[in-house]
Amino acid sequence: MPTWQTYYYRNDKKGTGEKVPPGFIGENMKEKLIIITGPTAVGKTAVSIALAKAMNGEIISADSMQIYKYMDIGTAKVTKEEMEGVEHHLIDFINPEEQFTVADYKENATNLITYLNNMGKLPIIIGGTGLYINSLVYELNFVDVPPNQKLRNKLENIAEIQGKKALLDMLYEIDPVAAERYTENDIQRIVRAIEITTISGKTFDEYGSNFRVVNDKYDVLIYCLNMDRQKLYERIDKRVDIMLEMGLVEEVKNLMDSGYGKDLVSMKAIGYKQIMEYLDGDESYDATVEKIKKLSRNYAKRQLTWFRRDNRIKWLDVEFYKDKDELVEYLIEDIKTHFH
Repeated sequence: MPTWQTYYYRNDKKGTGEKVPPGFIGENMKEKLIIITGPTAVGKTAVSIALAKAMNGEIISADSMQIYKYMDIGTAKVTKEEMEGVEHHLIDFINPEEQFTVADYKENATNLITYLNNMGKLPIIIGGTGLYINSLVYELNFVDVPPNQKLRNKLENIAEIQGKKALLDMLYEIDPVAAERYTENDIQRIVRAIEITTISGKTFDEYGSNFRVVNDKYDVLIYCLNMDRQKLYERIDKRVDIMLEMGLVEEVKNLMDSGYGKDLVSMKAIGYKQIMEYLDGDESYDATVEKIKKLSRNYAKRQLTWFRRDNRIKWLDVEFYKDKDELVEYLIEDIKTHFH
């Protein structure tokens, strides 16, 4: 059994002990929702905390790696001091060996959003995991397909032994439409597409037919922070250096000593997998550091590509503002204007 439990919040004002019902906000009223996303290292955390303090908000993480306990440095997890008293949800609450699906995220985050609206709080989603965010703002049917770790391990072994192209060729055989969307480097997405088709018997498009149908439950504002690409990459490289100075190698060693192995989804996170390979003697330290930086930069690029698909997103160049406070002031005014 997992150590985490689904969030089910109570309507404390009425004292009924009942689960907060959908629509308790009021007839025909949508729940308010703010989303702040963007590539890794762009500065989302500090902005979201300042915004939450100014607008009576609480933060719901949309980061698929910060959910894990004991993985603090490599995930750039917000510290208690950095939170400045702002309540954070869906971080640091499951063990690295436990599974937590997009469907789990959607259920938990949806309950939290309703609860916070009912309590007069502004829910602020913060993070860069695109599928987590899309599970809230779109009607995604395919998130109900449970992960099959045995199948995933088999597919990943095929990619490792026979090559990445072999895995993409497999997807072409069962779902050529989905395969056209990926390159052979999109291993995780290819594995998921094969998994969905294998388990459900439907193609990726058939099962996720509502992938771009907007979830009308929320009155949502979505902001994506961005900056000059070269400067962003420099920030990413510097962040990796800081993580190493803070003890990333020791953090990974402690996880390995606790029995957390390479096959776990959590241990495949950028930084953790490469440090494990280094500790196993498969790679030199310098080569490992450069690999982590390169993979982090590539990830940032994929994040930006993902978010450009949604024309509701307001793009904010953080360099346009003289400092974080000026950016937060803009957000406050824009949000107040939208919600009257």
